[in-house]
Amino acid sequence: MSTFSNTDTGSKPADPYTHANKDTSVTTQDKVDALTKFAQSCKFGMMTTRDQASGKLVSRCMAIVAAEHNGTDYLFFTNTESHKTDELKSDPHVNLAFLDYSGQWASVAGTTSIETDRSVVKKYYSPTLKAWMGDLGDGKHDGSENDPRIGVIRVKMTTATYAITDRTILGRLAEVAKGMVTGEQANVNHIREITEEEVRAHRSA
Repeated sequence: MSTFSNTDTGSKPADPYTHANKDTSVTTQDKVDALTKFAQSCKFGMMTTRDQASGKLVSRCMAIVAAEHNGTDYLFFTNTESHKTDELKSDPHVNLAFLDYSGQWASVAGTTSIETDRSVVKKYYSPTLKAWMGDLGDGKHDGSENDPRIGVIRVKMTTATYAITDRTILGRLAEVAKGMVTGEQANVNHIREITEEEVRAHRSA
């Protein structure tokens, strides 16, 4: 039940698009697998954090390094000396947003930890990190896997909502066109939710 309403639609759903496209027919495993596949296909996502000084929400583009713990953890490389690590230390809550060219999207809420264990860094390290870290010329801060500035942000999922489709772009356009003519809501996506309880159970499975 929405706490904000601007009208009364009686017994009919006020948000027919969500009502028609919400998909509750799949298992938690299938939901997490589909989300992981989509997020990794996007490669890049926007990570939203809270600035500790102003309280404002800020977002940054981040590249997924890996998914762990049955797809309930997302890992990202970071420069431990960057401002975002200060923000995460102050408030570990984040949101990850993914979007592709066709309009498929995902929103993942989670909590973070900053890991500096060299075994974790080395497991996923890529030489491309040198382009972002730079070589300070002191034989230590050189952008290599041993550079102490390179850390990993682990996002532990708490909940997620996403919309993906098995229709082609032409099929989706046809469905939208039909809706414009008939007044029926477009049935183009599978909108799925992963609850906190499902995440906990899946993580421990």
